[in-house]
Amino acid sequence: MKLISSCLGGLAIMAAAGMLSGCSGKQQQQGQMPAPGIAVMTVTPQETDLQTTFPATIKGKTDIDIRPQVTGFITKVHVDEGQRVRKGQVLFTLDQVQFNAAVDQARAAVNSAQTAVNTAQMTADSKKTLREKNIISEYEYQLCLNQLSQAKAQLANAKASLVTAQKNLAYTTVTSPSDGVVGTIPNREGSLASPSSAQPLTTVSDNSQVYAYFSLTEKDLLGLVGDGERTMDAAIKNMPAVKLRLNDGSLYPLEGKVATVSGVIDNNTGASSVRALFANPNGVLRSGGTGQVVMPNVKNDALLIPQKATFELQDRRFVYVVNDSNKVVATPIAIEAVNDGKNFVVTQGLKPGDRIAVEGVGTKLQDGMTINPTDPAAAQQAAEAASQPAK
Repeated sequence: MKLISSCLGGLAIMAAAGMLSGCSGKQQQQGQMPAPGIAVMTVTPQETDLQTTFPATIKGKTDIDIRPQVTGFITKVHVDEGQRVRKGQVLFTLDQVQFNAAVDQARAAVNSAQTAVNTAQMTADSKKTLREKNIISEYEYQLCLNQLSQAKAQLANAKASLVTAQKNLAYTTVTSPSDGVVGTIPNREGSLASPSSAQPLTTVSDNSQVYAYFSLTEKDLLGLVGDGERTMDAAIKNMPAVKLRLNDGSLYPLEGKVATVSGVIDNNTGASSVRALFANPNGVLRSGGTGQVVMPNVKNDALLIPQKATFELQDRRFVYVVNDSNKVVATPIAIEAVNDGKNFVVTQGLKPGDRIAVEGVGTKLQDGMTINPTDPAAAQQAAEAASQPAK
């Protein structure tokens, strides 16, 4: 019995020791959890072109509303919509009957006034002779001279009326003030045209060159002038050529140049209007169209990092720098204001050769955490493989 009892006691001791050993092993296993694999990239200088796009509205170099200067019915439309016209070409003719009559009436008034002047002049000459012989009084002679002056004034008035009537007649022929392309023609023959009409007769757009209007924020403008290091005129002069992405996604073959930046910032939008000039020799661009101005930002030896590798805290941007012990350290950085929506150009906080985490930012990583650095390309392949459905 004593022997059995001793054996049982020994088994119990061994079992307890095994349990303690198992618990100790589990604790040791939990304490030695492997570090998570996180994709890491090494920051290296490179040449980059971070193109920034801005929605733009296209307008002709000149968009001139054609309005009549007199009121009348349209008797002839000489052009068609979309037609290219030259400066001085006839566009519309208005009814000229009443204006011809007005010219004839004004001309008759001039002739009548001229006759009155001739008569008054003859009378004044005769009275002068009589006055020299003291046959009439000075008072009577002065009355005669006053009548002559009045007749001359009436003649001048009649001539001015004739000029006005002739100009009004000329206004019935509406011509193009510049070279360009005819826009919409809302009114045709028989319609009444008036200077006060809400709609113009048409619009002539000079599309040999076009302006692309877009907006820059106040922050963008400060970046252009280097926070006051250079003038806006100097900044515009040194800006690179810009491109225009058309509505169908294609790039316009000719480059443009930023011409002006408005001196006023809109209080509602916080942006300022900017105008870029593009040559349009083939008339591909039309006034009223839309597109996107593509502004290059070419830099040599730029430190380019993905935007997803950064996070914001209290209006400051950070990255996780991986030190020699493979621990991540939250590090503040400064970046260029202009970006392409995917990457940032770092100006402060990083140096060539630094390693930064490019995944798990904002989700897995915490400051001081130890990681197992992996290659970003391998991590991408593993993620794609994991997303494939099982066969």
